[in-house]
Amino acid sequence: MLVLTRKRNEAIQIGEDIEIKILAIEGDQIKIGIEAPKSIDIHRKEIYVDIQNQNNEAANVSMGLLNLLKETKQ
Repeated sequence: MLVLTRKRNEAIQIGEDIEIKILAIEGDQIKIGIEAPKSIDIHRKEIYVDIQNQNNEAANVSMGLLNLLKETKQ
């Protein structure tokens, strides 16, 4: 993991298209602004993990249904 130190109103540039700017620091929270192409999905980590878990559950249900259909066909 790359670790950088930034102050308020300083930014980090990722590639040509993504900029992350420190907007405010209030206690133990940091408010950041992200500029990125609309084609890039941006989520809070906990939301991203939840989406991944839901996608995995949906994929497992689908495999279960396929197996059930395969068994009933025979």
